[in-house]
Amino acid sequence: MSNQRPGKYKPARLQESGMGLVRFFASAKEALSKRGEEDASFYFEQVEDWLRDGNSLEEDPRKILGL
Repeated sequence: MSNQRPGKYKPARLQESGMGLVRFFASAKEALSKRGEEDASFYFEQVEDWLRDGNSLEEDPRKILGL
């Protein structure tokens, strides 16, 4: 028997706000586009649009990216 209280539980998954993720993907898209990385920029835009439509990132990445 122990006198130690139980530790606090914290889930191990990403707990980012929806708009925070959208802003991240939008800024990454812009930064890549400015560097001439059009292919990578396109895929970040796909994820940004996916999130703006109200979907989550827990889907199959091939579905999100249209592969």
